[in-house]
Amino acid sequence: MSASMLGHRSSGARPWFILLFVLIVFFGGCVVYEPVPAPAYYVSTFNRVWDSALGAAEDAGVKIISADRNTGLIRGVTSSAEVTISVTTQADGSIKVAFSNKGESDLNDRLARFYNRRMGQ
Repeated sequence: MSASMLGHRSSGARPWFILLFVLIVFFGGCVVYEPVPAPAYYVSTFNRVWDSALGAAEDAGVKIISADRNTGLIRGVTSSAEVTISVTTQADGSIKVAFSNKGESDLNDRLARFYNRRMGQ
């Protein structure tokens, strides 16, 4: 075969290759992803955090007066302090625990230490 015939053949196939390339690029970009379901571990995480906070209060010698899981508030007393523990779910799904008391300066540290031990931290 002569060089001119080879050139003629490849130029005739060239539009098909370009069309095939454009179609592959165009349809290759059309990917549909399935929606990701919301993780179910948030409920169990809240329950675990709640139980750990409640147990930490008992470990620190706090007598529980009220514990309302719906509001996330635990209230209690020691011989010299009033204790409030707040367990709240943040917008990003994380759980926040806050200890506060009126009366004992080191009680919040003890509560945090007992809480961390129960959470395995």
